[in-house]
Amino acid sequence: MSDLDTRFKQAADDAQQLPERPDNDTMLTLYALYKQGSQGDVSGDKPGFFDFVGVAKYEAWQKRQGMSQDEAKQKYVELVESLKG
Repeated sequence: MSDLDTRFKQAADDAQQLPERPDNDTMLTLYALYKQGSQGDVSGDKPGFFDFVGVAKYEAWQKRQGMSQDEAKQKYVELVESLKG
């Protein structure tokens, strides 16, 4: 496992233990960067219109289309570190 993968996994654990819950936009960014870093470009069908949370998550992930997994992992680690204070 590379150093980046190790830091990414640790950041994912740390994100679960943040002192306070981030705002919704930050939560969507965390979600999208995590998904892009762990799975790559968005896949699957977009959720239905009335699944507001699902649509927001899908669209946030879709905005990272084309970003490398390593870049997404690095941005995720940096964001979690900034949230830890």
